[in-house]
Amino acid sequence: MKVKIINRSGRPLPAYQTADAAGMDLRACLQEPVQLAPLERTIVKTGLYMELPSGFEAQIRPRSGLAAKQGIGVLNSPGTIDADYRGEIGVILVNLSNETVTIADGDRIAQMVVARHERAEWVEVETLNETVRGAGGFGSTGKE
Repeated sequence: MKVKIINRSGRPLPAYQTADAAGMDLRACLQEPVQLAPLERTIVKTGLYMELPSGFEAQIRPRSGLAAKQGIGVLNSPGTIDADYRGEIGVILVNLSNETVTIADGDRIAQMVVARHERAEWVEVETLNETVRGAGGFGSTGKE
């Protein structure tokens, strides 16, 4: 699939790092480093603008290494970029560590997965089909 993109970051376009990778790393596009204190959140811009085909979305997800090593996550994970959005891609980062973390220009801050999606059409009914699980919610399927 081809996706139109405008790159004002001064960096290479996001790319898959391995043949089977689902996501592409997004990089910070900053004039100066951002200090992110514990439990603080901020929107970090990427300098990227894109035009996804109808029926697709881009999901913005945390980078596992950044989360494990520095406690940095994506607050609304996964964030969704709709096919009709044309603004700059921004990532809402949150510092879940106990120490201030510096985000610098060019840092890999999140990953982006482009995925197909369906549009639901609601059909109102009075009953739903029964299942073994039924209305069992959080933790209802056990620990095994």
